[in-house]
Amino acid sequence: MFDSHSRFLRTAALTVTAALGVIVVFSGSAQVGQRGGAEQAASAGPVLNPRHPETYVVKRGDTLWDIAAMFLRDPWNWPEIWQVNPQVRNPHLIYPGDVLSLAYIGGRPVLQVQRGGAGTPSGAEKLSPRVRTEPLEQAIPTIPYETIRAFLTRPAVLDRKQLDSLPYVVANREGLMASAGDDVYARRADDAAVGRVFNVVHVGDPLVDPDDNAIIGYEGIYVGQGRVRRQGDPLTLRLTETKREATVGDLLVDEEDEVPLDFQPRKPGKDIEGRIMSVVDGVSLIGQYHVVVINRGARDGLEPGHVLRVFRTGDVIRDTVGGQGGSGEKVRLPDEPAGVTMVFRTFDRISYALVMEATDAIHVLDTVRTP
Repeated sequence: MFDSHSRFLRTAALTVTAALGVIVVFSGSAQVGQRGGAEQAASAGPVLNPRHPETYVVKRGDTLWDIAAMFLRDPWNWPEIWQVNPQVRNPHLIYPGDVLSLAYIGGRPVLQVQRGGAGTPSGAEKLSPRVRTEPLEQAIPTIPYETIRAFLTRPAVLDRKQLDSLPYVVANREGLMASAGDDVYARRADDAAVGRVFNVVHVGDPLVDPDDNAIIGYEGIYVGQGRVRRQGDPLTLRLTETKREATVGDLLVDEEDEVPLDFQPRKPGKDIEGRIMSVVDGVSLIGQYHVVVINRGARDGLEPGHVLRVFRTGDVIRDTVGGQGGSGEKVRLPDEPAGVTMVFRTFDRISYALVMEATDAIHVLDTVRTP
């Protein structure tokens, strides 16, 4: 074992240069059967995935979460093992063509990052000439872009003030509903210039905090986009694309800046506990890559990249066994782990999160906690 570590140490000493970023992975038990053992392993540092590769070449379509899961049992421990070299360009990012390889330094596993595949270590997959000669592409995202794309530039949450102040559709040029190619008339936007683009948004159900039953916003359902054809009060808006029919009362909202996806998966800096308020698309059983709304947001310390573990809320039952004939006492069963979510967009009091893992059925009102 020690000879193996020494060989890796000598190899690493020869290959670590200013072109390398280094990730230190603390060793630990690959499998922890008992809860006490798991807590002990957690306190000792992140644990390697027992099926981790020795080398891996980053490819198009990869996500940081998937790569972290290759090397770690718990992908959200990535920042604890990531130690960057400040001399490397964009040291926090990983690009297609980068080579990740495991070695050992000082008895600890080390993951080396080589930019663009130069000097591919022995045993690593060799990069094709096309990949080597092309400029580096955009850094890989943390989570699947296409899955959450619609939530990055489109309004997802509306507050009461917006309902009372945003431009709104007052009539359709023809019929009760309008779709791409049709004109609608809108008010509260008489100063909008010809050619200006708006998102058209339908006001959905209120978002009610299950903790205090307060309405903390309204769901903003994307209808489509339109371009101003004629100024005035009302102005004329030509719908250029639609996902659903536009109706009277729909709101006009400016397109938002796209939310970057180069954040790192990590635990929140403090203990956070909340609940799943709703699930996008209204499915009853929530699984992997479903988007959920959580009743905690920026004011609670949540940021994009924060990971929360989901617990299936324990049922409340009556004890029919204790005492003679049963005590009838109400008993709440323990919460059970059901999956993992990652926050990708935050508002003041709520957040949108993507379900990364679902080990059991997840439901609205289930609990989320700092792992």
